[in-house]
Amino acid sequence: MEDMISFENIIAGYGCTRILDNLSFSVSEGEVFGVIGPNGCGKTTMLNVLTGSIYPISGSLLFKGREIGTLASHKRCRLGIGRTWQIPRPFAGMTVYENVLTSSVHGAGLSMEQGAEKAGGVLDEIGLADKKDTLSGELTLLDRKRLELARAMASDPSVLLLDEAAAGLTENEAKEIMSLVGSLKEKHYTVIWIEHNIETMLNATDRLMCMAEGRNVICGDPGEVMESEIVEELYLGKDI
Repeated sequence: MEDMISFENIIAGYGCTRILDNLSFSVSEGEVFGVIGPNGCGKTTMLNVLTGSIYPISGSLLFKGREIGTLASHKRCRLGIGRTWQIPRPFAGMTVYENVLTSSVHGAGLSMEQGAEKAGGVLDEIGLADKKDTLSGELTLLDRKRLELARAMASDPSVLLLDEAAAGLTENEAKEIMSLVGSLKEKHYTVIWIEHNIETMLNATDRLMCMAEGRNVICGDPGEVMESEIVEELYLGKDI
């Protein structure tokens, strides 16, 4: 399968603080690629580099073989890179429908008519059609998480970047979100998924990468990665 995303020795950070340290990995088309690692290891920074929130200091970032390391965020969105945030970021004064419509028109570049059709279809898929006229600021956390996913999907991505989609939810709520996310592979999305729920990472991903100190320390079959000594040492706090 063709590589959709390729990090090649990426160094990136904030100001004088280096977070990613020669990070290298690739993700194939149609793959669900899980990412785990201790807090502060660079997982979210990796997504920020992918979406253009920050630019690499050095290294190469490829999307479908094209270098995008200095491309603006909105242009990456039009190419097909969509993202959710760990803490949902809806337009609180707009309705659920208006939020998703905004994504389809300004994210995907659709006409208002096409965007309306896209937004309606996504709301049906996500299970928010009955709340389309509700102000997003009045939603429960679970429904804000649903809306976060709906907005990303409405931008018509080929790659979805998910940052802890279940964070802050109860066990039952998390299962609902996990079920939604698990269905994305059937819809032919390529997914890069950060999550702390180890059971989910084992059962719902094709490959798993563990990061530490901004590096890819192990990547491969999810079961083998989780059983590796290096992952055990990271999560038990031992020295590597």
